[in-house]
Parts: sequence; structure tokens; C-alpha cells
Amino acid sequence: MTRVRIKPDSATTHSGHSSVQLLLRAAIGATMIAHGVKHGRSIDGTAGWFGSIGFRRPRLQAQASAVVEVGSGAAIVAGAATPLAAAAVVGTMAVAARSVHASKGFFITSEGWEYVANLAVGAVALAGIGPGRWSVDRALGLDTTISGNHAAALTAGLGLIAAGAQLATFHRPVPN
Repeated sequence: MTRVRIKPDSATTHSGHSSVQLLLRAAIGATMIAHGVKHGRSIDGTAGWFGSIGFRRPRLQAQASAVVEVGSGAAIVAGAATPLAAAAVVGTMAVAARSVHASKGFFITSEGWEYVANLAVGAVALAGIGPGRWSVDRALGLDTTISGNHAAALTAGLGLIAAGAQLATFHRPVPN
């Protein structure tokens, strides 16, 4: 029996889905930027909220959330350091899921974890498929340094480790 191995050409693997990659980058990145700007415009209010859900040093948490959300969102929109920027999204969404949404069920209409899970999974998928032709990573030749399943695993792993570290260091759940 002869096996036939089909190897996709580089045009297909690197740019065949660039418009889809750009669309995914825009959706995830713009959402993160919007959240970060909202947090940044009301640091005191955001800090109060962080304190109410059990975060120590709530002002620091509010400032960090604004910076990380805007920074990771902008990097994703630009397609820059995509696996690392996507890991920041995963970490942010994992912290949100654990500290706010997990106890409220699945659906976002009940403040459940549906929304944050979808953003995190989208970020992992983006890391796996890569940022596409129209990206800083492509322009710098970094889009093939780590890609596919390795990039997705790195993104998920780094994001979850960062979330765990932040929660262990700063979060003390408020009893219901």
C-alpha cells in the first residue's frame, strides 16, 4: 500500500486565512481594549469593585487590569507577540472566571462564565492559527517561531499559570 502525504504549500498555511485571522484579532483585541479603557477611566470605581470581590491591593489590581487589558488587546490587534498577548487574555479571563463568574453558572445573563470562557478559547485558537499575513509578527518573521498546537499550549499554559499566581497572591474570596 502506498501512502500519499499531502503537504500544504506555504501560501495556504501562512496566508490562506489572513482575513479570518485579522477578524479574530480585531474582535478579541478590541474587546480587551474596551474593557481596559473602561477600567482605566474609573480606577477608583474599579478598585472598589476589586475590593468588594476579595482582592487585596484593589487599586493595584485596577491599574494592572487596565494596563494588561489595553496592552494585550493592542498587541493582538497588531498581531504582535501573539502567543504572549493571547496568554494575557487567557490569564485575565481565568481570573475573572474564578473570582466572579464560576459560581454563577454558565450563562452570561446570570453573570456566568460563558463570555470569559469564549474570549479565552478564542485567544488560544488565535495563538494556534497564528496572526496571519497582516501582522507585526509576520513582518518580523516571528509568526513561525512557535505555531500551531505548540503556540496554543504555550498560550493556555502561561495564561493559567499567571492567573493562578495572581489569584494565590491577591485574591481572598468573599464568603457569600
